[in-house]
Amino acid sequence: KTEVAGLYDQTRLLSRLVADLHDLARAEAHKLPLNMDEIDLTNLVDRTSATFGPLAEADGVTLNIDTAVPLPVHGDQARLAQVLHNLLANALHHTPEGGSIFLRAEREEGCARLTIKDTGSGIPAEHLPHVFDRFYRADRSRSRNRGGAGLGLAISKAIVEAHGGDIAVDSEGVRGFGTTFIVRLPLIPDYARQTITLSRSGGVQHAAESKEWA
Repeated sequence: KTEVAGLYDQTRLLSRLVADLHDLARAEAHKLPLNMDEIDLTNLVDRTSATFGPLAEADGVTLNIDTAVPLPVHGDQARLAQVLHNLLANALHHTPEGGSIFLRAEREEGCARLTIKDTGSGIPAEHLPHVFDRFYRADRSRSRNRGGAGLGLAISKAIVEAHGGDIAVDSEGVRGFGTTFIVRLPLIPDYARQTITLSRSGGVQHAAESKEWA
């Protein structure tokens, strides 16, 4: 049974690798199919973080969410959820027990801005230019079984750019100061000219409650 389970896991990982490579190739060729619709990025953040909340709690990591205003964008909901999933999973992999992950969704100069910040090991400066390269890993000690195939960030970048947005990473490379990923997506034009403030409550733990969010 143990051997069968191991073969099943390897088959599943290989299937995921093939699917990820296919998606990445199509995205880089500007042929990634997108089911575009008007979606509220804030609601997507809330739903995705609700899924990750129990995972973070199980690892002893605090997930802090700050979503204050609706952020309507034209996008593929499943693909954008995939980006959020990849970034949160990456943060969780690198954040030790007792650490924190912060996710903020806000409006910035006609764009929806998502900031994912963790208090993990950080990324050395020499690795930052390669973070979005396919198969690249800043932490060579992580196995593919545990850390994935090294395609998540490359795929996330391709998806964001296919939506007309951009993604960036910053880190001081110091343990405990972690890494920050920033995603920007264009707001729907009519909304980008408006200023709407909507008070929201609930979520996992709102960043306003945490002194560590900067």
